Amino acid sequence: MNITITTDTINAILADLEIIIVIDKNFGHPFVKDNETFKKAGFKGEHEETCLIAAEGRLYVGSESIKSTDIRSAVAVAIRSLKGTSFESAKIASYVSHPKCTAVLRGMAEGIGLGAYQFEHYKSKKSILELQKITISTDEYHGYALDIESCKRAVKNGQITAEATNYTRDIVNTAPDDCYPEVMANMALELASKHNLACTILDTEKLKEENMNALLAVGRASRHESRVIHLVHKPANPKAVVTIIGKGLTYDSGGLSLKGADYMVTMKADKSGGSAVMGIMKGISEMNLPIEVHGFVGAVENMIGGNAYKPDDILIAKNGKTIEVRNTDAEGRLVLADVLCYAQQEVHADYLFDMATLTGACVVGLGNYTSGIMGYHDKPIEMALYAANKASGEMATRLDFNRYLKKTLKSDIADISNISNTRYGGAVTAGMFLSEFIDEHHKDRWAHIDIAGPAFVEHSWGENPSGASGAGVRMMLRLLEKLCNEVETH
Repeated sequence: MNITITTDTINAILADLEIIIVIDKNFGHPFVKDNETFKKAGFKGEHEETCLIAAEGRLYVGSESIKSTDIRSAVAVAIRSLKGTSFESAKIASYVSHPKCTAVLRGMAEGIGLGAYQFEHYKSKKSILELQKITISTDEYHGYALDIESCKRAVKNGQITAEATNYTRDIVNTAPDDCYPEVMANMALELASKHNLACTILDTEKLKEENMNALLAVGRASRHESRVIHLVHKPANPKAVVTIIGKGLTYDSGGLSLKGADYMVTMKADKSGGSAVMGIMKGISEMNLPIEVHGFVGAVENMIGGNAYKPDDILIAKNGKTIEVRNTDAEGRLVLADVLCYAQQEVHADYLFDMATLTGACVVGLGNYTSGIMGYHDKPIEMALYAANKASGEMATRLDFNRYLKKTLKSDIADISNISNTRYGGAVTAGMFLSEFIDEHHKDRWAHIDIAGPAFVEHSWGENPSGASGAGVRMMLRLLEKLCNEVETH
């Protein structure tokens, strides 16, 4: 999608279609021109409700407010509604909440890119979105005079963020027989070559040398050997160092603790955390922020076979801790345990985050749309919460650790069990399991983000289509940008 911004008035721009946002049902605004038609069409201006008046070349969409979170989703729904139409170009005015705040304009650009996304790689007949060009006018909803350079930066960063998110969506949506650990590693190498990133791939022999035995156990029944990917964005004189780790289970059958048939469908999405790390590295390289960012992905396939790891096995993780396996479907935490240890060995970061579709319990507790954030220290948790809820349009909430749930991970024959002895609090106990693999340097710098709910939903919602959402990409890019700004002002 080609998005440009101009100081030309909205009326001076030539386009097939004008997109008009109805803010909080304000039908009296000068942008709104078709009130009589709305009555016939039944358009009430509800949030994300659309009304296309094709003969006049106008598409209306309702937005609950002029906040970036609402504008982003409203614009995305508007763009999505144009699939199947013949409009090739569109124009839209600017909507901002303050003359010097372009966050809403960035949200609009993100909404355009996210709403235009479609994954039809496997369809023999593909639906085409004819819309290829959108021009944004600095004509503003309140009549504010906008600085064109600030607007251009906002739109550019919005495009970068949307493209990084869509890149992640593509990886997650790809079928498991077409995207296994070696393929993810090759994708990372290609990404590095295109975006000036350093890339190291650990194959089976190197994983053995690093004593990553928990990770290797999970993947050993698969015909596809495991990989660990390490991508690096390293500018000159970085102002901070951040490590981001992603669970990249390219497919999860549950292993010998086999999933039921209904729960095995969509398990291609278990690589969402690792895919998000790759999307984040793409976005951060294009923004070229002065922060050193390390992205690690544990790419593994959890299958069944005569050599599969088993319940009752005792695994020795990279840091020497012994783990009693009581369920082979609690495999993501085993992979992350070793990758966390390796990442901390390689990089002493100012902040450490991991992202994973880790637990169904998080979905039970928070629903399909919200991520759970955990850790021991307020700062990294609050950074992620702010980036999710206030800046990026993703939704997240905090889940607190407690000493009583920690006791449920006790093993009588090893240092720790890979599942708790209670069916309750599963998202928290999984996070507490991971905390056993965080060293002293990183303990107050780490947060775990369970994206099991929003990463893959089988219906469209807001700016997200059916399938992969790219959860975590927008959140982490905004976190890194805010961190950069905070460092610069101190």
